[in-house]
Amino acid sequence: MSAFIPGFLLCLSLIVAIGSQNAFVLKQGLKNEHIFWICLVCSLFDAIIIGFGVFGFGYIIKSIPWALVGIKYIGAAFLVVYGLTHLKSALKGGQALDAQADSDKKPLLKTLLILCALTWLNPHVYLDAVFLIGSIATKYHGRELSFYLGNITASFLFFFSLGYGARLLQPIFRKPRSWQILDFIIFIIMIYIAISLLIE
Repeated sequence: MSAFIPGFLLCLSLIVAIGSQNAFVLKQGLKNEHIFWICLVCSLFDAIIIGFGVFGFGYIIKSIPWALVGIKYIGAAFLVVYGLTHLKSALKGGQALDAQADSDKKPLLKTLLILCALTWLNPHVYLDAVFLIGSIATKYHGRELSFYLGNITASFLFFFSLGYGARLLQPIFRKPRSWQILDFIIFIIMIYIAISLLIE
C-alpha cells in the first residue's frame, strides 16, 4: 500500500493540469456527448503508456546500474522545473479553461479518432508517463505493481470524474483563482516528490 499512494498522487498531479486532452474531455462532458467511451479510452491509454513506463523503462534502467544515478537527478530536475512552472502560473493567475461546447455533435468514431491524436501525438504524454513515472518507479523495487495500480487508479478516477462532473465543475474552473490554487497544490506535490527522489 505504501507504493500505491505515491503512485496515485504522482499520476493525479501530472494529469490534472490544463492540457489538450483534459480540455477535450471537459468539453465532451459539458456537451454530454460520448462521455463513458471517452473516459474509458483515456484511462486505458494511460494504463498502457504508464505500464510501459513502470514495467518497461523501469526494468531497463534497473539493468543498467550506472544510469540509475543519472536518471534520478534528471527526474528530480524535471520535477522541480515542472513544479516551478505551476508555481509561476499560480502567482501569475489569469489562467482559465474555455470549455464552451460546440453546437455540432460528432459521431463516436470521429470523436475517438480526435482523442487518439490528442493522446498519442502529444510528446508530454511520453515524457510524463514513460520517462518521469518510469524513473520514479525504480524507487519501488518489488512493489512496482502497487505503484502502477496507484497510477491507473488515479487516471480512471480523474477522467471519469472530469467527464461526468464537468457540468458541476464548469462555474468553478472558469474562475482563474481556482486554477491558481490547483497549480500551487501541484507545485507542492512535485517539489516533495523531487526531494524524496534525491534523498532516497
